Parts: sequence; structure tokens; C-alpha cells
Amino acid sequence: MTIARRLKWYLDVQGVDYELVHHAHATSSSGSARAAKLPGGKVAKSVVLEDERGYVLALVPASCRVLLDEIRQQLDRDLQLASETELRELFSDCEVGAVPAVGAPYNVPTVIDDSLLRLPDLYFEAGDHRELVHMSGPAFRDLFAGVQHGRFCKPH
Repeated sequence: MTIARRLKWYLDVQGVDYELVHHAHATSSSGSARAAKLPGGKVAKSVVLEDERGYVLALVPASCRVLLDEIRQQLDRDLQLASETELRELFSDCEVGAVPAVGAPYNVPTVIDDSLLRLPDLYFEAGDHRELVHMSGPAFRDLFAGVQHGRFCKPH
């Protein structure tokens, strides 16, 4: 597999400059960072949350974990981690555990931890366990202009 079909379509329609970075098979964002010899702080990890109002894709550095209480408070929602079954349905063109950082092509609102918005460039899962999408920080910020952001993660 390579970049997820819907993700590729969305990035291309948005006119985003990006490249794919191949790495050894890894089953987590932090594992992908290690396999690609990247600092975990430069790889965006996607965490899918849900409540009775629907889903939210929270982006944090792979070297961090989501602080659920913080994100619940900031969004005023009672969010929980989505199940693996839900992830399969929502991101049907992706391998389980390789959710891309872009929720828009999947109709999932995205929230971003502020630490990712300060990076000169960053990486995120392409939808499989062997590719990362790499883009400049300015391209990432343009892609997510107007998206809600805040502080809701803590280093592992």
C-alpha cells in the first residue's frame, strides 16, 4: 500500500506540496518515527476520539500522549477513544493504526496541539505502515488554517 486514496486526492485538490518517505514496517507513529530515523516530536500522531456528537481527530506529536481531560475541557465534550472497529469504518482506505493527520477527506473534524504548529516541517502517517507524508510547516499550517488548536498533550 502507499498513500491512502482519499488523502492523496485531498492533498492534491488543496494544492499541497508534499513528499512520501518510505520506512521499514512500523505499527505506531512513534515506531514510524524511529524507523524513518526522525525525532518523535516531528511526527504528528492521529488520535481518534468520539462522543455522542461524533468523532474528532486530535493531532499531537508522536512523542506525546493526549491529555483527555484537557481536550474534553477545551472542546467542552465528553470524548473517549474510538474503537478499532470504528477506525476501520471511518478510514476504510487506510490500514488499522495508520490514520492520517488529515480528517477533512474523511469528514472528521481535526484539532491540533499547538506544538505541531511551530514546526519548520513535519511528517504524518500516509495510511499504511510503511509511508509517511512529509510537508513544510507553512504548508501544514495553510492546510489547517482555521482549525481549532490548543494544548492537550504531554511527553511520554
